[in-house]
Parts: sequence; C-alpha cells; structure tokens
Amino acid sequence: MNYNEIKELTTAELAERLSEEKSSYMNLKLTHALSPLENPLQIREARKTIARLSTELSSRSTEE
Repeated sequence: MNYNEIKELTTAELAERLSEEKSSYMNLKLTHALSPLENPLQIREARKTIARLSTELSSRSTEE
C-alpha cells in the first residue's frame, strides 16, 4: 500500500486497516518462526505499511 492510497482513506478506515496489518504482521512473524517463508521480505513490507499507516494517523490527529 503506497502513500497516495493511504491519503485517500478516512480516519476510521485507517484505524481499521492498521489493526488488520498488525495482525497480519504478527501472523507472518509466527509463520516465519515455525517454517521459513518463501519470501521473507513480506515481513519488511508489512512493517513499512504499519509505519505509514501510523504516521498518517498521528499526523491527522495533530492537525485537528
């Protein structure tokens, strides 16, 4: 998910998407600990997406 797509989401959608991404990230980490993932870069991308979502949420909260 790139930054332009994130900017188009509402604040409620951002919060929902953030919780989904966090649970997906934890699932990826658990799966990778048990057996190696085919593409371990998915973990890095999930972390970056979580950071982007968190940044946008915090910037919106400071604007208001």
